[in-house]
Amino acid sequence: MKLPETFENRMKEMLGEEFSAYQACLETPSYHGLRINTEKVSVEEFLRVSPFSLKPVPWCLNGFYYEESEQPARHPYYYAGLYYIQEPSAMTPASLLPITEGDRVLDVCAAPGGKSTELAAKLKGTGLLVANDISHSRAKALLKNLELFGISNMLVLSENTNAIAKRFPEYFDKILIDAPCSGEGMFRKSPSMIKAWEANGVELFVKLQQSILQDVIGCLRPGGILLYSTCTFSPEENEQEIEFLLDQRPDLELLPLPMVPGFDRGHPEWSRTKNPALENCLRLWPQRIQGEGHFIAMLKRKGEESIKVKPERRLKKTVLPDEVWEFLDQISWDWDRNRLELQKERLYYLPEELPDRSGLRLLRNGLLLGELKKNRFEPSQALAMALKREEFSRTVSLQADDERVIRYLKGETIELEGEQGLVLVCVDGYPLGWGKRINGILKNKYLAGWRWLS
Repeated sequence: MKLPETFENRMKEMLGEEFSAYQACLETPSYHGLRINTEKVSVEEFLRVSPFSLKPVPWCLNGFYYEESEQPARHPYYYAGLYYIQEPSAMTPASLLPITEGDRVLDVCAAPGGKSTELAAKLKGTGLLVANDISHSRAKALLKNLELFGISNMLVLSENTNAIAKRFPEYFDKILIDAPCSGEGMFRKSPSMIKAWEANGVELFVKLQQSILQDVIGCLRPGGILLYSTCTFSPEENEQEIEFLLDQRPDLELLPLPMVPGFDRGHPEWSRTKNPALENCLRLWPQRIQGEGHFIAMLKRKGEESIKVKPERRLKKTVLPDEVWEFLDQISWDWDRNRLELQKERLYYLPEELPDRSGLRLLRNGLLLGELKKNRFEPSQALAMALKREEFSRTVSLQADDERVIRYLKGETIELEGEQGLVLVCVDGYPLGWGKRINGILKNKYLAGWRWLS
């Protein structure tokens, strides 16, 4: 692989004798990984049903390598939201951020959702995940992946970090910034990144990263934790950015991170002041691990943990038509009526943690339950993915190798005997979407934009 001369010279200086091993690894195939959605299935359960040859990723308990020839994105379990296809080293940031149930969590640069989906799974339906991406088109992809994972306690935004900083001062318990970067760790996986690097260099991203850090750090409550990561190797975007933040905010301290065989510590000699605390950062190099590389730093805001302010409760319950309750009564959830909100014809189940959303560019506000259409209620694809099979009154489960599963995912009508009416269609017990059974035929209600493409 032909590397830019400036990049190559810098890597030789950084790696020394190890540069030849780095250069050699770029000529080998990249690694492929999937991360199990523990909100839907335990690791043990998935390994029992998995059709793939999986090997554990050492730094992520629910992460596994797979063989490229297996194509897990072309399996019905992918459409059931049982896993996320993710580069193995990119699994590290969300796996290290210590999420506890009830946390308020912000993922700042969240699209396409690899880290947000893991953060949400760790919340186990409690607290609040605010997932943001400034690009509206990328935020749409983020929303789809969160809905595929069955996440309901979320706000999905497409905002700049300055607007987020103004709206959420000292609000979050945990923040993840997987920052836009020069992408040097992606050269092997995406050689086109080399041309982008030559066009943009490092300095463009340094300024952007500093702007994001300055904005977002004010959203962290005392006692809260922020994790900063990149998929690049340049010290200017890594150790020096953490040094910049520590200079700006003396109330921050770097926390040590767990070492896994192959991991490297941060390098104080690559910073401006040679701050020894920078050894608490992590560097993942592709010549040492089975992955593309990453940089990670975890910081804690000093001070006593503030008492979480309870969200304001809605004083007025939404009055819903009878046909909505006829449907909702078929779901074995303990509905909090204060969290049901009808916005024109769309019905939402709002997160229990509900901040002020006015004026924000909002793509999703909790869980979209469905829409009222001509005095009938049409449940949403997002609701189907948020349910478990046993939580809905009428379900049908097809085996993964049943040819009707792929036909259903393509949006086709299939033969299906049984009780008439709306059913939750599952594969091996895991929900896929809705269908209406009439006289032995299933009228397909799988969301058109999600369909299996031939």
